[in-house]
Amino acid sequence: MSRAVVLGAGIAGLVAARQLERLGHHVTVLEANDSIAGLAATTKDADGFSFDLGAHFVTNRLAAAAGIGSEVRTVRYYGESVWLDGRYYTYPTGLLRSPAMVASAVAARLRRGTTGTAADWFRAVYGRALADRVALPLLEAWSGAPAEELAASVGDKIPSSLAQTVFLRAAAKVTGRAVAIGYCHALPQNAGVYHVYPNDGVATICRAVAAGLDGAVRTSTPVEAITVDGGRVAGVRANGEAIEADLVVSTAPVNRLPSLVDGSDALAPYERFRFRPMVFVNLKLRGTALLRDVVVWVPSGAPFFRLTEATQSMPWLAPEGSTSVLCDIGAEIGDAHWSMSDDDLAELCLEHLTAFVPDIRARYLGVHVARLPIAYPVFLKEYEADRQRLADGTGIDGLLSVGRNGEFDHILMEDVYWRTVRRIQRWDAGQPSRSASSSGARSRA
Repeated sequence: MSRAVVLGAGIAGLVAARQLERLGHHVTVLEANDSIAGLAATTKDADGFSFDLGAHFVTNRLAAAAGIGSEVRTVRYYGESVWLDGRYYTYPTGLLRSPAMVASAVAARLRRGTTGTAADWFRAVYGRALADRVALPLLEAWSGAPAEELAASVGDKIPSSLAQTVFLRAAAKVTGRAVAIGYCHALPQNAGVYHVYPNDGVATICRAVAAGLDGAVRTSTPVEAITVDGGRVAGVRANGEAIEADLVVSTAPVNRLPSLVDGSDALAPYERFRFRPMVFVNLKLRGTALLRDVVVWVPSGAPFFRLTEATQSMPWLAPEGSTSVLCDIGAEIGDAHWSMSDDDLAELCLEHLTAFVPDIRARYLGVHVARLPIAYPVFLKEYEADRQRLADGTGIDGLLSVGRNGEFDHILMEDVYWRTVRRIQRWDAGQPSRSASSSGARSRA
């Protein structure tokens, strides 16, 4: 039996811990905050509005894997549009009605240009017209970096071909369920994988995963150091206590992990990795279905690049007759948007939303603002080689970095689940043979 310490009690850390216990290892989970779930937490305010800081949309497949398949509501509808030149275009088929964009895309495919940067990739795949007017402005607002400075691998994270997207959207209409499109790379997409919402919020998944860990989770326990000896993990230090370990599984942002490691500089290249901060402005509003679709992409002309009216899919997130519109604003810590008061952010968003909903000010009920210093990994070309090396491991024996922040990858909740399970299985398979009791534990998992 190996001794494992998991840093963080969000979805990745809890899945890692549960998998390690199933494989017969002794596990301790250390969480700096006073509760589990991390970004999967759901907040419900006094007015009856619910807000998810992390993923709104999870799938029936993930819910079943977590053991809460019977404790969810089926989501019946999901759709996306692009707001361009003052009108809506359904994504992706609406944009294909533009002859100029179709001609540009066809010409790009015939040219088969180079794809050294994200700008190259999007222009080669979508054509210059669609790339320059829609895809690249959205990419730059989301990442906070020029597309010419981003690695082409950003494009690899787009999970579906146009044909598959059209097929899955058709399947959603036939089945009357919000078939999941682009929510998982690790397992195949199909018409039987659809969005659901846990009855008690997204954090229910974390609570279900944690339920079998029987005292292994220690909250309010920040980790001070990961000790390394001779290129191998020796343990961690938390709240002044030294804890020996054969394995440390970290869910910390990988650019912060080097400062925790004591005894090796193998992770130094990851210090320069950048995450994009975000300001999420949730407007509480009278009325329902105020936007054309659940998600509306806004390439230009507004401080926000994405609008989400999740209540179109999940009306239970707001009181009857009300809705909420989430405005995603890319920021840098300390800049004008980051430093604005909540009321000023609401006013800024209302001003720009009048083009979408002319009477929105009369509908306004209040605002809920969340500022996330580490929202999305930024795939800068300058460190792309180091990012790819990270996929093969940290370079320290017995130290795994998992989860979206730990892997520095654009992955959502279901991918985090399956990829973490597989990382733990691969690590376990590489360990020396253990006793028959441990083998029995593996066979029962």
